[in-house]
Formats: sequence, C-alpha cells, structure tokens
Amino acid sequence: MFPAAVVHSFWVWLAAVSPGRLAVVMTSTDPPARPAGSPRSRSARSSRTRRAGPLPAGSRPAGAAAALGRYGEALAVRYLRELGMEVLDRNWRCEHGEVDVVARDGDCIVICEVKTRRAAGFGEPVEAVTFAKAMRLRRLAAAYVKGPGAGGHAAQVRVDVVGILCRPGRPAVVRHVVGVGS
Repeated sequence: MFPAAVVHSFWVWLAAVSPGRLAVVMTSTDPPARPAGSPRSRSARSSRTRRAGPLPAGSRPAGAAAALGRYGEALAVRYLRELGMEVLDRNWRCEHGEVDVVARDGDCIVICEVKTRRAAGFGEPVEAVTFAKAMRLRRLAAAYVKGPGAGGHAAQVRVDVVGILCRPGRPAVVRHVVGVGS
C-alpha cells in the first residue's frame, strides 16, 4: 500500500489536471444492515484466522464487506443509469483483473471502479484508487475494447471512479470522478 502522502499527492494532481470533474449526489437508499457475524466482533475475527487454507481463486469474501460492496455497485449502477449511461457489463474479468462496471456514455466506453466505505476514517472512498490502480484500470480498459463482444469500435475510452460513503443512519453520498488518469 502507498503512504498517505503519495495517495494525497495523486489526488492533488488529479484535481489540478481535471478541475470541475467531480459531482456529488445524495440518495435516500440505506446501506445493508451489518450481519450478526460482522468482522467487528471478536468471534468473527478468530474464526477467520482458523481457516484451513487460502480461499479458492475467484471466490469473494463472505459477510459484511461483500454485502457492502454489492450494495455500492448496485447504487453506482443506478447512479450511472440516472446520468443516461447504458450499463454494458458488471464484474467483467480477464487475465489482467476485474472491472466493476462497464458502461457506454454516448460513443464513449466508461470503465468504472466502485469504492464503497462505511466511514471516511481512512479517507474518502475515491482516495483508495492509487496511481497504480488507475494505470491498471487503463490496461483493463484496453483489454475490454480489444476483447470479444465489446465491438472494438468505441470512439473513446474513459476511466471513472465512483466512491460511495455509507454512514449508518444517513443517506449514502455518491462521488463521481470522471476521467481518472487521463
């Protein structure tokens, strides 16, 4: 993981090269409730450490974090559709990694990374996308456009980040950063 200063300097650079590209929207949809065996309880942590071996390739973590991630992706898809984008794919995978949402905005293919958090204690959700992650998303965008089923004829390709902050008891806050790493 990168030190906070590196992540912060990346976002300062991003704000300087792309002013006016941030949008904030609030929604009244509440995040899913924390399950009884959430990672915050001591028993859940100890049971996780007693696992027999590594998780199988391609499996997702169970519990509160996975539920929050699914909720965030669903909210991001709804937000993008409200903006007039057509969602082409969700959780698209290739040998380079996974893209949370692939959408079309006019003649532009939008590769969208979704980050969902319950609190901003470690920074805003969009700050979790480092420079290295933005470059990986660009490689994934190139792989998507070259791959089968994508048509390969997009006039433009763009990488966006949708950050969702789900504080308990408050409406979710959606922050959309357009054109990351471009």
